[in-house]
Amino acid sequence: MKARYAPWLALLLASGGCGYHAAGHTVQLPDHVKTIAVPTFVNETSNYGIEQLLTSSVLREFTTRTHYRMLNHTGEDADATLRGTVASTSSSPLTYNSSTGQAVTVLVVVSMRVSLTDRNGKVLYQNPLYVFREQYEVSQDLASFFEEDSPAFRRLSQDFARTLVSNILEGF
Repeated sequence: MKARYAPWLALLLASGGCGYHAAGHTVQLPDHVKTIAVPTFVNETSNYGIEQLLTSSVLREFTTRTHYRMLNHTGEDADATLRGTVASTSSSPLTYNSSTGQAVTVLVVVSMRVSLTDRNGKVLYQNPLYVFREQYEVSQDLASFFEEDSPAFRRLSQDFARTLVSNILEGF
């Protein structure tokens, strides 16, 4: 009786490794890359501090998702350097209140250029046009008004960091 189930059990155990893997586990960077420098991104906009927010989000994402040693400056001890430039930021009303004409939701857009090069200058990853959007609702009650654009930029920076690190690790 038990011998009759043995082939099915063997088949079931063998099929456990189906070839799928969780996203973010496929590393496309060369084996010699152990340390990545991420100097503060360049800010070509008038949006104060956006480069620091984006840089810190990328460093945090790499630190939590990978085994790489991260540096927040350039240096001789880095195997690769990730450089980014905030090319533009904009905020514009998306929807309006039909009775008052006031903005109800605002769309925030950030454009970035990013490149990862090894210590010999070889480009390991590059994207000259990242565009990220985030929208938020504008408080209509002046007594409880809260400026929502900073949290919107924070959410946008986290989304950018997740996408960038995934793209680098998965070779997209």
